[in-house]
Amino acid sequence: MNFLSYDSKFGQFFTKFFEGCYLNLLWFICSLPIFTLGAASTALYYVTLKVARGEESSSITRMFFRSFKENFRQATVLWLILLAVGLLLAGDGYVLYHLRASAAGALAVFWTLMLALLIVAAIAYVIVLFYVFPLVASVSNTNFAMLKFSLLIGLRYLFCTILIFGVYFAMLVVIVRLFSPAVIFGQGMCAMIISHFLYRIIDQCSYEPEEAEEGGDGT
Repeated sequence: MNFLSYDSKFGQFFTKFFEGCYLNLLWFICSLPIFTLGAASTALYYVTLKVARGEESSSITRMFFRSFKENFRQATVLWLILLAVGLLLAGDGYVLYHLRASAAGALAVFWTLMLALLIVAAIAYVIVLFYVFPLVASVSNTNFAMLKFSLLIGLRYLFCTILIFGVYFAMLVVIVRLFSPAVIFGQGMCAMIISHFLYRIIDQCSYEPEEAEEGGDGT
């Protein structure tokens, strides 16, 4: 009975598993209009970061939709910016790839260098995607600051960035090659796993303005 109890490791694992499935369902439904994907991702990470910190103060559904509503405007603007940039990078990549394939000599070297620069830009873009919505879920700042700090944090904590990539890649392999129904908990479970090491980084890189002001008064 202890093995099946809520407080056991087994019970806690399955609790987190079903929470991840349920959060994935909420995330999927709220992302269907596409332009709301940023707000849905922010709400998802808001809940999973709370779970990772052990700070659940209300039901998962209530926390999810509270964050969805409170961060809707900023998360949507950021998502539309990132969507436009992503489409631009994809279009440029398509054009550069074909220019490189049809070129020769010095021109081929030039297009190869341009393609390499585009790949670097695409990596930076993916890093921002990894961190921007967890940041929006955790701290308040301007849109430009959110984008900038997402990139800086991703580069500074490169090992964490690699882990995040590994989690998403592993889930993609499972869904595509091993067990397609895993898509029902894909994003929710990824966010749940990622949040357990991401929240420490966000806490280290953020501060409470009130505490900063109190410290400034004492100096």
